[in-house]
Formats: sequence, C-alpha cells, structure tokens
Amino acid sequence: MSPVVEVHARARLITDGPLTRPVPVDLRYDPADERRTVHIGLPDGTDWAFGRDLLERGLRTPIERGAVRVWPCGRTQLIVELHSTDGVEVFQFEIRTLTRFLARTRAQAPATPPDADREPQPPSRTTTTTTTRPERGAQPARG
Repeated sequence: MSPVVEVHARARLITDGPLTRPVPVDLRYDPADERRTVHIGLPDGTDWAFGRDLLERGLRTPIERGAVRVWPCGRTQLIVELHSTDGVEVFQFEIRTLTRFLARTRAQAPATPPDADREPQPPSRTTTTTTTRPERGAQPARG
C-alpha cells in the first residue's frame, strides 16, 4: 500500500476587498483511491475533492468541472475557484507548490492507467463539524 501524500501549504484567499489574506490549506492524495482524487482541506473544515487531472490541466489552461474552476494566473500563480450554496471562495496558489504536490502524487500513483472511457469524477464538498486544525504531525482519525 502506497502512503498518502499530504502537504500543508498556504494559499491566498481572494476577496472583493483590496487585500488578500494567506490561509493554511491541506493538499491530500490517497493513491488507493482509484478515481485519482485530490483533496483541498480549508481552515473552516471544508474539504473539496476532485480529479487530479483538473489541477494538472489548470496549470496550463483554464478548466471547469462542476463547481470548481482552475486557471493559471501569470507564470507563477494558479487560481482555484470553488462554488457552493454558501457562495464562492477564490484561492491563489503558488504554481511551484502545486507542481511539487502533483509530482509526489504521480510518484505514489498505482502503475495501472486510469480507465480511458471512465467519466471524470464530479467535484464534491464536505464539511466537518470541527473548526480547529489538527496539530502538525498528528494523524487524522480513521473511521
């Protein structure tokens, strides 16, 4: 069994005000998940899950799948726009952070290629009831 790839990163939350603010995010990939899904965990406990290919394509060209839009912003930034019934959240990531994360996910991915005729998984959003982040190095509870 390959280990889960988890990266604690920073993104900038883009608001309609004049300032952006840095926020901690967790990037996660479990190679045992046959759908090749990546997760972006936000500080409020919200977890967005969508196909790894969405991030990979978004590094080069604008792409949209369901409630998630991804596009490059200049040569060093990537924008991830997340739509929900609560509104829209827009995050700006350093491309190099996502490139390193995606390289680690490819290194951990199973050797078998994904089914060519399989439809990409639609994005999903879940929210946990806690609003605190686990201590660095702490193992998430499995249930």
